[in-house]
Amino acid sequence: MKRILLVKTSSLGDVIHNLPIVDDILQQHPDAEIDWVVEESFADIPRLHPAVKQIFPVAMRRWRKHLFSKTTWSEIGHFKQALSNHAYDLIIDTQGLIKSAVLSQFAKGLRYGFDKQSAREPLASYFYQTTFQVSRNQHAVVRNRELAAYALGYPKPKNAPEYGITSIINKLEIALPKKFIIGLHGTSKESKLWPSDQWIELAKELSLNNCHLLLPWASESEHRRAINIANRMDNVIVLPKLTITQLAFVINHSLAAAGVDTGLSHLSAALNVPTVAIYTDTDPKLTGVMASSMGSVINLGGKKQNPSSSSVMNALKQINVVL
Repeated sequence: MKRILLVKTSSLGDVIHNLPIVDDILQQHPDAEIDWVVEESFADIPRLHPAVKQIFPVAMRRWRKHLFSKTTWSEIGHFKQALSNHAYDLIIDTQGLIKSAVLSQFAKGLRYGFDKQSAREPLASYFYQTTFQVSRNQHAVVRNRELAAYALGYPKPKNAPEYGITSIINKLEIALPKKFIIGLHGTSKESKLWPSDQWIELAKELSLNNCHLLLPWASESEHRRAINIANRMDNVIVLPKLTITQLAFVINHSLAAAGVDTGLSHLSAALNVPTVAIYTDTDPKLTGVMASSMGSVINLGGKKQNPSSSSVMNALKQINVVL
């Protein structure tokens, strides 16, 4: 039996991109035990995979803000103690950052990671005992899977990724319409937003098919934007604030998802929900939504582009979404 620790702490999309490694490893080592180090705000993602045994949440973002607090150092001490209680055959850091490389040192075992040409932060490579060159000109999912294959000595996977999410809650105490698409409009950078007018136009086209557009939100700015869109169209519903696990339930019950460059769009693809991802500021070739063997996705747009609502509707039809 192999005991393996995966280190991928953030962000939401990156953590989802790491899920296929779990199924890849189990295909080669069915009795492997896999644990995961992840930022506390994204810990719900590995929890959705039933094969991830133990999750070690970290709070790097919160700790940095309160570096001189006794509580912070107490939490860091508890994390180090919990992690050091386990011995691993392999510790695989697919983050490739100095912070993730430092965290990997707290665990007992051989550390594997990207070499200095491959890591996002080259200095991170000096914290690993074994490094591998993995081209950065590949999709993030492919890079993660390739690194794990090198570390464990099996052939690079060529099949579609399997995200393995099955542990979804089976009930949510909010009423959902019979027919809806979820609009994943919130993202970390303003340049990645799709204009509100386009969301309104998409809602208009959906209304012709008696279909609702549901809008989740996490921040106050996202809440205001969702309300402004809903005030313009009767078929738009603003969801209450939900956890990642609760959002997974809603996404899983939607006809499809239309989303900007946000981790929730990757979550939709991981759930095998038909997904149209809308890019306005980034290149989807490297970090776009990637479907599993059971899913269907289309990435629209790219840097300095603004896909139209009609192109989103056409893309929904191309992936066989029946409204």
